[in-house]
Amino acid sequence: MEPGDHGSEHDDEPAEIKSAPPGLGPLTRRSALLGMGAVAGIAAVDVGGFAYAGGWLRPDALTPPRFADRFEHVYGQHDGFRRNHAKGLSATGSFASTGAGAAICRAAVFQPGSVPVIGRFSLGGGLPDQADKPDTVRGLGLLFQAPNGQQWRTAMINFPVFTDSTPQGFYERLLASKPVPGTGKPDPQKMAAFLDRHPETVAAMKIIKQSPLSAGFADSTFYGLNAFWFTNSAGATVPVRWSVVPRDVAGANAPGPSRGKDYLFDDLIRTLAQRPLKWRLILTIGEPGDPTNDATKPWPQSRRSVDAGTITITAVQTEEAGNARDINFDPLVLPDGITASDDPLPPARSAVYARSFTRRAEEPKSPSEVNVAQVLS
Repeated sequence: MEPGDHGSEHDDEPAEIKSAPPGLGPLTRRSALLGMGAVAGIAAVDVGGFAYAGGWLRPDALTPPRFADRFEHVYGQHDGFRRNHAKGLSATGSFASTGAGAAICRAAVFQPGSVPVIGRFSLGGGLPDQADKPDTVRGLGLLFQAPNGQQWRTAMINFPVFTDSTPQGFYERLLASKPVPGTGKPDPQKMAAFLDRHPETVAAMKIIKQSPLSAGFADSTFYGLNAFWFTNSAGATVPVRWSVVPRDVAGANAPGPSRGKDYLFDDLIRTLAQRPLKWRLILTIGEPGDPTNDATKPWPQSRRSVDAGTITITAVQTEEAGNARDINFDPLVLPDGITASDDPLPPARSAVYARSFTRRAEEPKSPSEVNVAQVLS
């Protein structure tokens, strides 16, 4: 779930990543983006973890362990927690399909009907006890459980584009974003040098800064960012990006006048104690020429979209054994009908997520920063 060079983590863990699909390129994962210069206002950006995608046969090659180590180098090691999006709440709910998605995808989840959903709300970054801030990236991971036993897992964030187009770019940004002792901010020269080398990140940050921030989790739109191929029952294949759009923005609770350390999560807990929250699952269909290998570039707003159904979250739970705490929201866990595109980030995320999962599964667990019972007491 995170990158690393040489850090506080075990570099010699079981090589589950070495069995990653060949030819997928190096690693990628997305985590910290500390504001400064063109990235001002963004505290941490991440979709999950970037993975080992392929064979960089160099001594300094990016590997899942080194990526995970780097997250620990930036955030410190916090046993039992994800290396990125460490702070979070588990969630449960359902997805009610309209059946419209079946026109472009044969996956069982898009057939008319309802399926269970396990989710996780989170904040980007590797600090499980960080204070909530409005400009910190918000994440939503979902696991759809289809009746045929297949699963669809996705990890989304509240930014319309990703900040990096490759695993290497993400890794370099993570290095440049490490806070300097004394200031708590990235080294201006290192960040400026990174941005000079990566104009795609500068362009993506401009798009992100122009997107208004919502009040909290309940009224956030979450984006899948990466393109995938959807194939229907007739064998026709189209590129698709997806997002989940809140159905009742007007009904979302605004933060109270006194914002505590965990106010984003506290507001989410209190809202769900009163009523369920609903999002529409929107599938956007790409056309020839739309990039499928670069998550920093948006598709035109004129692209056709399909309202595939409604995601309803009915409750959140303190992270503990048996709920979403122990789920790896691997973006390559896909049902029949959905396949990865040529985007290098999902395979990278998949491998780093696996490394992060392996590490935290072997570590002692600490209590979650956010406790549902305490908030409601």
